[in-house]
Amino acid sequence: MTQRPDPLAFLDDEVAALRERHLYRKLRVMSSAQGPIVSIDGRRLISLSSNDYLGLTHHPRVVAAAVEAVREFGAGSGAVRTIAGTMAIHEALETELAAFKGVPAVLTFQSGFTANTGVIPTITGETDLIVSDALNHASIIDGMRLSKAPRKVYPHADVAGLREVLAEARAAGRPGGGEWRLILVVTDGVFSMDGDIAPLPGIVEAAEEFGAAVMVDDAHASGVLGRDGRGSVDHFGLHGRVAIQVGTLSKAVGSLGGYVAGSQALREILTQRARPFLFSTSHPPAVVEACREAIRVMQEEPQLQERLWANTRSFKAELTRLGFDTGASETPITPVMMGDPDTAGRFSDRLIEEGVFAQPVVFPTVAIDKSRLRTIVTAAHADEQLDAALGAFDRVGHELGLIAG
Repeated sequence: MTQRPDPLAFLDDEVAALRERHLYRKLRVMSSAQGPIVSIDGRRLISLSSNDYLGLTHHPRVVAAAVEAVREFGAGSGAVRTIAGTMAIHEALETELAAFKGVPAVLTFQSGFTANTGVIPTITGETDLIVSDALNHASIIDGMRLSKAPRKVYPHADVAGLREVLAEARAAGRPGGGEWRLILVVTDGVFSMDGDIAPLPGIVEAAEEFGAAVMVDDAHASGVLGRDGRGSVDHFGLHGRVAIQVGTLSKAVGSLGGYVAGSQALREILTQRARPFLFSTSHPPAVVEACREAIRVMQEEPQLQERLWANTRSFKAELTRLGFDTGASETPITPVMMGDPDTAGRFSDRLIEEGVFAQPVVFPTVAIDKSRLRTIVTAAHADEQLDAALGAFDRVGHELGLIAG
């Protein structure tokens, strides 16, 4: 038999090139529950790489709600929402989220990523303009790519730059003549790689000045900013002035999914046209009930958010005292800047040997010269765990020559 050439053989070369440039990211295998201490590749490690901000992935109330949901409703929903996959508990979760966010309506999606790729191309088209922060999340970028709307990018967190883009767009109008039907300004609430907070009051004021709508992706602000973790809009007191909020159920809420919060009309159009909603099976009952219970816990146990911020402040301050560069972070997302990907990978590997799990982030997630370890402390970390992690950072930093003294 004649051996046919493999048409995908070029992928071997691409993987080899990633390894050579220190850009290949090995999948670490976890064999324990998520938490401040995890088992990865057979080792017990202090984890600084989880988005489980409030420790709700293993909260007894949340776990019990998920188990009871399986007993009552089964393991899956069996269909997409528009056929036979909308259960009463799905509607209940959305009603409770709407009340939590202070908006008329919410629609849930299978992930925060699909929420962005669902809402942006659904509500924008050729007669609209999307204006995006330069460092917005990949899901926003992909959502814009799926839209037929033209787009403009303003410098990261630069309100003056945003105002210039909006002024030019309004003055020039649409190519070929006519006004824009919609100008949509899109920003992260908290930027996932640098941990800085969007200057949302200035963004909203600029949008209002030029008749634009604002959309905020609050994935990393959910559970972190605002009263009981209601997000950046609540944090800045901007209720009623932000048209669309995208949130996540996969991070601080401790389970899985995303949602779009806004007007009733927005929810209705998404149920009719958003492709991720129309063509994906709805959340299984365990996920829905875990999310509902988590929202209650967030409101009834405010000490979790208080503990998250206490841990964040002390950990961030000690990293700075040791001499590490944590960039512009203002939140529990604390990058430890390494520069090149080789250094980031070696530092992470050495930390594992020291009993700490802190994953490197390299190109294309960040610029090639801005490789870093992206650390996150949670409400579940004990003081002694953070002290041990900081000791490891100190030792490895001196060993690799990243800190002096």
